[in-house]
Amino acid sequence: MPDQAIDFAIQIAQGLEVAHQNHTIHRDIKPQNIIVSKNGGIKVTDFGIARAASSNTMTANAMGSVHYISPEQARGGYSDEKSDIYSLGVTMYEMLSGTLPFNGESAVAIALAHIQEEAVPLAALDATIPKGISNIVNKCMQKKTELRYSCVADLIADLKMFLQDPSGDYGVIGNLYKNDGTIFMSKDDVNTLRDASRKGMGPVEKKIEVPEKEEPEEPENNSDVDPKLEKALVFGSIAVAIIIGLVVLYMVGRVLGFWGSAKPSSEEKDPSTQVTETTKPGTSTSEEEITLEDYAGKIKDYVETDLSNYDISCTVTEEPSDDVEKGYVIRTSPAAGSGVKKGGKVELIVSSGVEQVSIPDTTGDTITDAYQTLNDKGFKVKQGEDVYSSQPIGKVAYTKPAAGKKVDKGATITIYPSKGEETKYVKVPNLLGMTRSQAKSALEKVGLKYGSETKSYSSTQKNRVCVQSVSGGNEVEEGSTVDITLSLGPEITYTYEGSVTIANPFEYETDTGKIKVVLKQDGNTTTVREEDKTYYDFPWTLDGIKGSSANQGEITVYRDGQQVATYNVTFKRVAN
Repeated sequence: MPDQAIDFAIQIAQGLEVAHQNHTIHRDIKPQNIIVSKNGGIKVTDFGIARAASSNTMTANAMGSVHYISPEQARGGYSDEKSDIYSLGVTMYEMLSGTLPFNGESAVAIALAHIQEEAVPLAALDATIPKGISNIVNKCMQKKTELRYSCVADLIADLKMFLQDPSGDYGVIGNLYKNDGTIFMSKDDVNTLRDASRKGMGPVEKKIEVPEKEEPEEPENNSDVDPKLEKALVFGSIAVAIIIGLVVLYMVGRVLGFWGSAKPSSEEKDPSTQVTETTKPGTSTSEEEITLEDYAGKIKDYVETDLSNYDISCTVTEEPSDDVEKGYVIRTSPAAGSGVKKGGKVELIVSSGVEQVSIPDTTGDTITDAYQTLNDKGFKVKQGEDVYSSQPIGKVAYTKPAAGKKVDKGATITIYPSKGEETKYVKVPNLLGMTRSQAKSALEKVGLKYGSETKSYSSTQKNRVCVQSVSGGNEVEEGSTVDITLSLGPEITYTYEGSVTIANPFEYETDTGKIKVVLKQDGNTTTVREEDKTYYDFPWTLDGIKGSSANQGEITVYRDGQQVATYNVTFKRVAN
């Protein structure tokens, strides 16, 4: 949501930038005048009370919607581009928080709140809103125009930078009193005030200020504004001015002793001293010396600016603080209440934020030891869920934030115990037919190792995988080894053949019988042929007798079980 709101704010600001470049002030920026398209585009509408910036934009009537009106518009004073910046700031405030900075029972009450009250900072209203964007909105909504962004372009730049780095320092307020003169009053001035009071001056406020120079007003016709609202704002402003004047007179009278609250004469100080005691930044004990007020808890830039009005320079010393926000004053040296001469120096002890502590490395420690180590450094510790890691089971796997990172002292560190290395299973690829390099690459790709390698004759192409120790498609633990066999190609085989011609074992033409031919070779005996034969079947030539080697063999011929002849046979090697 914050990012979308900031994107909307940037688009609105870009629309205003174009208007301002063309010397036009909108003067009624509010959500009702913003149109959001379906694709998230923004259009600024209703320039009904817009005026040329080059024209006299003074008016005796307040312009714009009261919830979003700038203080100068509420007073009926001079309004310019910075009035649009204020109204955009209110719009951003509402977008980010869901509430308006000022509310009241009437339009006058709301307008007076814009003039007199300070809005609750967004970061204080909602802790989830980053301080950076809170400061940007705060700068847009400054009561004094000179403390707002000088132009819409500067606001856009801060918003874009915030989106890139939300932790940056944005919306820094400039010199608060750079145009205000400090009042050092002489005795004659005090006497003049005293004489006037004795003649019937009403009560005055303790603080005497030089009235702001107001630009001459020019009446204008504003037909778009509710006349009742205009009249209420005018009379309300007059009433407030009268009340403030009476309070100022009363307070000055009390300081000067005209209203019965003065100290006894023995304790009275010089009248000029009493008047200058009321001027910022502290009380003045003489025209050349002031008494420091208590600046604790105030932002550094403001204090430096405030003291510079007295020609007092500042040196800054930073120190950590658990209680004071970064960039705000913890104390001063000399301390509050001390006298400091004009042109002197004051040391500002400024908070650098909560002390930053480096997170110790507890990786591999026992959980108990890790708790002890982190607690000793001032951290809060909590335990996360067990995680897989290379650390032994039960030891610290890692912490969040990580070891070595600097965080606020007292921050919470989460430790994650190890449950050992995770057993992962992977599917073995089919390597058959791959070359050695292809097989190795395929195994490494899935987290397996190329194991031992053997070679064998096979019908697979030479130098291709013909056998793998784990068949493709099976699952094994990651990191397992797969052995392979590379093919030598088809094996060339040989046979040994011999031949023999057997003479007629029969004596008569009518003789018949069972003839058995037996081969003996290399210690082995095999029957070559066994058939019924007649006298006329001989001589009988046997070709292609299979031997076991090239060694000579012996053929024995049997007739009806009786050995009748023996022959030697020579064998030759024949390729298949």
